[in-house]
Amino acid sequence: METLKNILVIQTAFLGDAVLTLPMIEVIKNKFPSSNITVVTIPDTAELFRHSPFVDEVIEYDKKGNDKSLFSLKEFIGLIKSKRFDVVYTPHRSARSILITRFSGAKDTYGFDRAAFSFLLKNKIKYDDKIHEVARNLSLAGYNLEKNTWKIRPRITIPAEAVIRINKLVEQFPYSKIAVIAPGSVWKTKIYPKDYYFQITRFLIGKGIKIFMIGGKKDSYLCQEFEDRFEGYVKSYAGDLSIIESVALIKKSQLLICNDSAPTHLGMIAGTATLTLYCSTVKEFGFYPYLENSGYLSFDNLKCKPCGIHGLDSCPIKTFDCGLKLTPEMVNSKISEMLKL
Repeated sequence: METLKNILVIQTAFLGDAVLTLPMIEVIKNKFPSSNITVVTIPDTAELFRHSPFVDEVIEYDKKGNDKSLFSLKEFIGLIKSKRFDVVYTPHRSARSILITRFSGAKDTYGFDRAAFSFLLKNKIKYDDKIHEVARNLSLAGYNLEKNTWKIRPRITIPAEAVIRINKLVEQFPYSKIAVIAPGSVWKTKIYPKDYYFQITRFLIGKGIKIFMIGGKKDSYLCQEFEDRFEGYVKSYAGDLSIIESVALIKKSQLLICNDSAPTHLGMIAGTATLTLYCSTVKEFGFYPYLENSGYLSFDNLKCKPCGIHGLDSCPIKTFDCGLKLTPEMVNSKISEMLKL
């Protein structure tokens, strides 16, 4: 007979990492279907978890804003402790997340052995840097990775109002086939060259494909350049769509093209063919698109690559060969293969 559990998952990283936590939460919920699952997350990603069918409650932790101070951390730990969690799973490896885990009052805590202050965890799970992040997270939940069934598609519920809004936006821009391009990233050396994206856009337009640009508010200016340059063929919604609406738009497209960044993982939720372009990072870090209809491109024959796991603000050797040597011709060839053009 199943023991009712009050379960906490702590994931206060960026959006992409949050998406890749969803399969783990699904596995935990299937393992303990009558249990309550709460997620601690940052305000930027709370929307995602609130639309997960496997999450019962979301607690926002504004670690870079109102909850930044050590006093706020102490108060937050008090809140978590008052909820009497039985188990805490912490895929996030920061010191702050581990401290919340340690002092949560839970009988069992799970986190990675490479986490800061990992000695505070009751159960340390090996962080395997040779597998996908989804598989790593599943290992926290005791999932049997030997079966090679880890490629669980992240799932959320898209409300009717989001679908209606996206349908109206798309209908204003007549199309037969559409592609979505997300050209931005938090990390500058992850961003594929703008001029190259222009050439890819021109190629898609030549194949009769209309294009929607997506991204956050910080990407609005970049995406607007595409709309201005290819007026009538490209429409930018960067900064205008919620996370859920972005997924709804991607679902309506035949292809998503993006950098090694969060939109890759939104493509996994949507189930849309996704082409990820790697500049300074590599697929082997474990954040690649893994659905059968997806792919990636990376110019890896460089001694300087990768220059960092997250990317940097600028190329350390000032060449940016990782991006420039991944030519638009290579990308267009891959697009033709994926879309059977």
